[in-house]
Amino acid sequence: MEKPCFHIVVIILLNCFSVCCFGQAHLNLTSDEEALLAFKSRITSDPLNILASNWSITSPSSVCSWIGVSCGVKERIVALNLSHLSLGGTIHPHLGNLTFLTSLDLSLNRFTGHVPDELARLRRLKGINLGFNNFTGDVPSCLGSMTKLENVFLRNNSFTGAIPNLLNLSKLVTLVLSYNSIHGNIPKEIGNISNLESLDLKYNKLTGSIPSSIFNLSYLEKFDLTNNSLSGPIPMDMCDNLPRLRGVSFSLNQLSGPIPSSISKCRALQQLSLSFNQFSGSIPKGIGELTMLKNLYLGANNFQGAIPQEIGNLSNLEIFSMRRSSLTGKLPSFVFNISSLKQIDLSYNRLSGSLPPDIHHNLPNLEQLFLQSNQLTGQIFSSLLDCKKLWLLQLNDNQFTSTIPKQVGNMTQLKILYLVKNNMTGEIPSELGNLNLERLAVDANKFFGSVPYSIFNISMLIELGLGFNRFTGQLPANMGYSLPNLEFLYLTENSFSGPIPRSISNASKLSVIDMGSNSFTGPLPDFSNLRLVQRLIIPGNNLTGEAPDQELRFFSSLQNCRNLQMLELSSNQLNGILPRSVGNLSTSIQMFRAIGCKIKGSIPAEIGNLSSLKSLYLDHNELTGSIPRELGKLKQVELVTLDHNRLEGQIPTGLCQISRLGELYLSGNVLNGTIPACLGELKSLRRILLDSNRLTSSVPNLWNLTDVWALNLSTNLLSGQIPSDIENLKALIYLDLSRNRFSGDIPSSIGSIDSLVTLSFAHNNLQGTIPQSLGGLRGLESLDLSNNNLSGSIPRSLEALTSLQYFDVSHNGLAGEVPSGGRFANFTAGSFKQNNALCGPARFQVPQCKVPTVKRSSSKHISLIKYIAAPIILAISAVAVTLWLLRMRKLSTKQLHVEISPPLAWRRVSYQELQRATEDFSAINSLGSGSFGSVFKGTLSDGLDVAVKVFNIRLERAVKSFDIECEILSTVRHRNLVGVISCCSNTDFKALVLEHMPNGSLEKWLYSHDYCLDLLQRLNIALDVAVALEYLHHSNAFPIVHSDLKPSNVLLDADMTAHVGDFGIAKLFGEGENLIQTITLATIGYMAPEYGSEGRVSTSGDVYSYGIVLLEMFTRKKPTDDMFTEELSLKHWVGRGLQENAVTEVVAPGLLARQDQYFSAKEQCVLSIFRLAMECLAISPEERINMIEMVAALKKIRATLIASSRRLQQ
Repeated sequence: MEKPCFHIVVIILLNCFSVCCFGQAHLNLTSDEEALLAFKSRITSDPLNILASNWSITSPSSVCSWIGVSCGVKERIVALNLSHLSLGGTIHPHLGNLTFLTSLDLSLNRFTGHVPDELARLRRLKGINLGFNNFTGDVPSCLGSMTKLENVFLRNNSFTGAIPNLLNLSKLVTLVLSYNSIHGNIPKEIGNISNLESLDLKYNKLTGSIPSSIFNLSYLEKFDLTNNSLSGPIPMDMCDNLPRLRGVSFSLNQLSGPIPSSISKCRALQQLSLSFNQFSGSIPKGIGELTMLKNLYLGANNFQGAIPQEIGNLSNLEIFSMRRSSLTGKLPSFVFNISSLKQIDLSYNRLSGSLPPDIHHNLPNLEQLFLQSNQLTGQIFSSLLDCKKLWLLQLNDNQFTSTIPKQVGNMTQLKILYLVKNNMTGEIPSELGNLNLERLAVDANKFFGSVPYSIFNISMLIELGLGFNRFTGQLPANMGYSLPNLEFLYLTENSFSGPIPRSISNASKLSVIDMGSNSFTGPLPDFSNLRLVQRLIIPGNNLTGEAPDQELRFFSSLQNCRNLQMLELSSNQLNGILPRSVGNLSTSIQMFRAIGCKIKGSIPAEIGNLSSLKSLYLDHNELTGSIPRELGKLKQVELVTLDHNRLEGQIPTGLCQISRLGELYLSGNVLNGTIPACLGELKSLRRILLDSNRLTSSVPNLWNLTDVWALNLSTNLLSGQIPSDIENLKALIYLDLSRNRFSGDIPSSIGSIDSLVTLSFAHNNLQGTIPQSLGGLRGLESLDLSNNNLSGSIPRSLEALTSLQYFDVSHNGLAGEVPSGGRFANFTAGSFKQNNALCGPARFQVPQCKVPTVKRSSSKHISLIKYIAAPIILAISAVAVTLWLLRMRKLSTKQLHVEISPPLAWRRVSYQELQRATEDFSAINSLGSGSFGSVFKGTLSDGLDVAVKVFNIRLERAVKSFDIECEILSTVRHRNLVGVISCCSNTDFKALVLEHMPNGSLEKWLYSHDYCLDLLQRLNIALDVAVALEYLHHSNAFPIVHSDLKPSNVLLDADMTAHVGDFGIAKLFGEGENLIQTITLATIGYMAPEYGSEGRVSTSGDVYSYGIVLLEMFTRKKPTDDMFTEELSLKHWVGRGLQENAVTEVVAPGLLARQDQYFSAKEQCVLSIFRLAMECLAISPEERINMIEMVAALKKIRATLIASSRRLQQ
């Protein structure tokens, strides 16, 4: 009985153990299942229906069979892989309950939100991949608790914050945090993760230096820090402990110092990328010992000397890039002998000579050749025709003179051919059309003849650039069918003729069409199929509407172009009516330009539907009717030109609803009624042109527009007095109230508008005397007070107007002596004729001034006057009427940027005249030299003192600088910009003739012991510079970015007025652009953070530079002063002074003295300026103040300082 009992007990115990074990396993699996279902509950998007259909508790299958789930031997989930399923949602904290998980892969989805801290419970996790999502928040700190982690992939998210403490991850092999927004320093503790093989932190916002400890990770194979803001040198022993290192990528940072010579010890190195930093010294010869090297990027640094010939020993090298390296001389022949090379990039240098003749023999593997922006000459294709693998050839902006040979048709691999801006000539061979080209650009050469039809049959073509040549003939009728992949079409500035092919609408991928300045004829085609087109530019042709005086149905065809941003139709013969369907254009359209197109009819009210419109140009047409009030719906509009039409009725008050309106041109219409009073509340206005209409009554309160630059109300029927409030227009440059019915005195307060350049009150009924205060308008260049009833004398204070070039006070009742000082020596009799009793020199055709004598009565005189008075009065009246009619006929097209600018007469100046003017460019006349050339003082043949800026044509950047300055300075005019008088350019000589600034640069005045600026002078200069930047940024059709603002580029004239100069690296933005990605040459210390780290050039970058200049002006400390380090910059030093209320500790010596009676007012002024500068220096460009706000703030600071000083004087 005992034995059976024993067996029964054993069986019972085994059953209990089995039940318990199974129950525990089931419990564990249930817990994992709950975690997954919780995870699923946060999924908001499952487009592939993966989890919805498979992850279900109603399914008979185990959770271990769910898609993406893997279980281990203990029936616990050990891996979860849901990559590439397009899932969206957030991560549920319960995912941290999968405590047996060793692998988690959620990459390539659309997850958002933070990574929950509860994932710290995944202590068994070896690999985590959250890449290619949109996670936000700090880099998960829970990673530091996952001590078994070997691989971490968090790339391509939106993580911020600093890199967390990873010191406990001793088994970590791979750490990838690239393409996020991580900031702060790289933790030096990473250097203690001894097993680390791959460290990828590229494309973040990391700062500081590279910890030297990382260079002790002996297993490290890949180290990528591309595109951060790292600075400082690389350790000189960087390769002493890195025997396995295969890839080093430090490009696009701010690293400096020499490349360590120990680089030769990294013998396993296959990629070395150090481009776009600030490395200096020579390129180590030891690089030539890295025989495993395949990719070498060293461009855009500050290296000195030549490329070491030892690089020619790199027999495995496939990519060699030295772009933007200031290389000179001939192409380095040893580079063109490395037979393994597939890509050579020597672009943006100053290399000269011709291509090596035997490229095809020595470079049999060459695939890509970048040589753009050099000074290369000679033939192109003779040495390249047999390069059988070449598929990209970029030779833009050189001096090649050859033709394109027929044999080019044998380069069967060629896909991209750029030959823009050379001196190539001849006809395009039809054989070029045999290639499967994707991009072909030959713009800006001297090609001629008709373009072979075969070019228009390259079906793979994405870009076709033929602009700025001498091509003739018609476009093929079927081009739209044969170019189905075309996205960019540039045909501008040629002599193409005939109609625009209707088939162009079938090239449905077109994004940009530029056919401007040709001789195209016929009606505008239907573009309805071009749904992707963004820019349609076809001005300067002879295109028409479908029928004269009918609706322009062309606009209706554009309704389907929902991506259209720019429409330019100016200078065509449309001769039709703007249809209501214009309001159905793309809501993305930002510029609509149709100047001088003979457009008739009224402006459709529907135009108010174009909600993104920023610029509307409809001037010089034949528009009639009233201005629709619906224009007020265009909330984004900054510029409206409706001038020189036949518009009538009143100016609608709806315009006052456009809060961003900066420029309003309504000149030359038949508008009547009053000027809307609400315009005086539109603070954004900068230019108001309402002249040549029939406006009546008095001027409303426009005098409070403190930032307006130009106001033209001339040739209307306006009346009333000019109020003393006119002094509020502190930014005014151009004011014309002529040919109205204004009466009363000229307010003396106008003398406080020291920015005025042009002032005209001519042909009114003004009386009284000419205010003495006009002598305070030191920048005034044109003053017209003619044809009024002014009396008294001409104030001698006007002799102080040293810039005055035009002066007219004729046809008044003035008396007394004509001033002879200052600019009056240059005026003629016409300036003073028909006044009562002026006297002076005979050349003014007025009597000589005499000593007063006793009056004698004479009946003969009375009799004589009686007989001749009537004829004289009749004659004067006849002359006045005739002059008035002639003046009216000469009113023409507005050119405001000329009107409001210094009227420097553009003149032709020969090289010989410049040679004489500068005494053969003598060193005695040298004003200084820079990186692009020298500046000489000269005196032209008419006695005009000038500054001659001679460019070193051997420097490629200098020639580019000349081109840029010519473009910028010919585009803009302003009293605070250095004025250009002429340019002299040929193949051997390039120079700009500029206004001479006798007081030199601001830098000289700040740091020379022989010069001194007081507080108000510095403030005035700061305001001048701010006004110049405001003009560049906000008052042109396209924003202009200076890109290199610093004290040496601010020049002072005889009156200490500041002028901004040196536009050698400026950027002229295109329509709709507010950002350019570039590699800037801006000066260290003044460039914005985004310049160096991202190459971002924008107006906000200028604002940052201005903030640094502002601090420098009032601290007399350069941003590169030796006292400043990585931890303490000029900005931080001044900021600390503000925080500690110790402004006297940082202000320039001598500016603030406690014994000064004005100390309190001056201290408050400096405090305000420093705080304003800090608003310029925000790290984020979007958070910086703009120059409109800056000018307004500085004016208030200046007014407060002056008012406070006056109160103390009283």
